[in-house]
Amino acid sequence: MVPSRNIYEQQNHNKWMTRVIMLGFILFLGFLGFGFDYFYLGIFENDFYLPIGTIIAVVVGTIMAVSSLESGAKSVLRSTGATQADPNNPTHQQLINVVEEMSIASGMPKPQVFVVPDLDPNAFATGKDPEHSYVAVTQGLLDTLNREELQGVIAHEMSHVRNYDIRLMTVVAAFVGAIVLLSDSGRRGARFGGLSGRGNKSRSSGLGGVFLILWLIGIVLAPLIAQLMAMMVSRRREYLADASGAELTRNPLGLASALQKLDKASAATESIKRGSAHLCIVDPLGRSINSKEGFAAELFGTHPPIEKRVLALDAMAYQYKTTTTSA
Repeated sequence: MVPSRNIYEQQNHNKWMTRVIMLGFILFLGFLGFGFDYFYLGIFENDFYLPIGTIIAVVVGTIMAVSSLESGAKSVLRSTGATQADPNNPTHQQLINVVEEMSIASGMPKPQVFVVPDLDPNAFATGKDPEHSYVAVTQGLLDTLNREELQGVIAHEMSHVRNYDIRLMTVVAAFVGAIVLLSDSGRRGARFGGLSGRGNKSRSSGLGGVFLILWLIGIVLAPLIAQLMAMMVSRRREYLADASGAELTRNPLGLASALQKLDKASAATESIKRGSAHLCIVDPLGRSINSKEGFAAELFGTHPPIEKRVLALDAMAYQYKTTTTSA
């Protein structure tokens, strides 16, 4: 699939989607809070009602949404065990040099550079904007790629920074973890006393029964919906980042060669958790769905097929091949 947006359209889309997802997260917490008011405090049974749970949930959701934008990147880095690149380490110094080169080529501030102590080759970028961005690669990537291939990978990640993909993907990663945690707490509350006590009259009504079902469905399905949200952050962003990265290096074959090496790596990137998988240049979980196309792949896959990405990069270098990607 050829990217249908240019860089500026992608930037605007990502900024708009970030606001939409933040608002959706706040509304979801408000929904959970309203359920607390309804089932614990007995809404509609008193003449005066102060929606304590709803107010607290919305306030907490707003704080968490802003916090995810401001500090979500550091949370992602901590979760992977990443440490800042050491200039005294020759391979780390080469990485730092390449990042500096790509920063000059892109005209952006130099991101902070981190290394993840994982032997599987992978890389990701995170942050809220080009002025507050981070690029992280695994030790396995440094051990696997030559300098030309490393340039291609870093240029790809710098393109995610330039396109504001990092803002959207970092917020989504933060919310996935938060929603799973909150949903788990909600299920425990519903199981141990959440549906007893005050509010029996309102819950026995038809309206109460319908809301109870919706509330329970929301709690149970929230983690799945959050995971789908992370997966559905358009796969097309990778095609655009590949093309933009090749533009920065003037060498599409370097990135193509790197992707082929990453594709051959058999082990999963254990340091990257499921909620952050969409941040990486290739799927750290090694799921077969990412090698396919079609509706299911668009719904559940986080990355487009590497074979098609390589073909697109080869075409940029006027080397045309055929594809055998499965549907």
